[in-house]
Amino acid sequence: MQIIDILSGGISIIFICLIIKLIRKGVLREEYSFVWIVIGSIFIFFSFYRKGLDIVGKFLGFVYPPAFLFLVFLFGIIIFLVHLSIINTKQHNQIKALAQKIAVLEKKINSKKD
Repeated sequence: MQIIDILSGGISIIFICLIIKLIRKGVLREEYSFVWIVIGSIFIFFSFYRKGLDIVGKFLGFVYPPAFLFLVFLFGIIIFLVHLSIINTKQHNQIKALAQKIAVLEKKINSKKD
């Protein structure tokens, strides 16, 4: 085992511990953290089992197997961004509906005052 394996595995473990700490503090919700925990777990696995990276990379046709990790990370970020876009759209629609309800209620209140 080389120093880079230990270093990358250690950084990945610290990353997952940070995600778990953020969940416990309530700063990060569970549904948002799932992608990050999966990506961190993949990095931990391939950090300590480098031959697995070579096997999976060659099986999928990568000439340079570590490029597979970048693809996984990029794919994870894209999935996460799409997920955030969906949540953003839902919240936008909810805020719009609430603003309309408030406007209707304010109009009713103002009409009863007059």
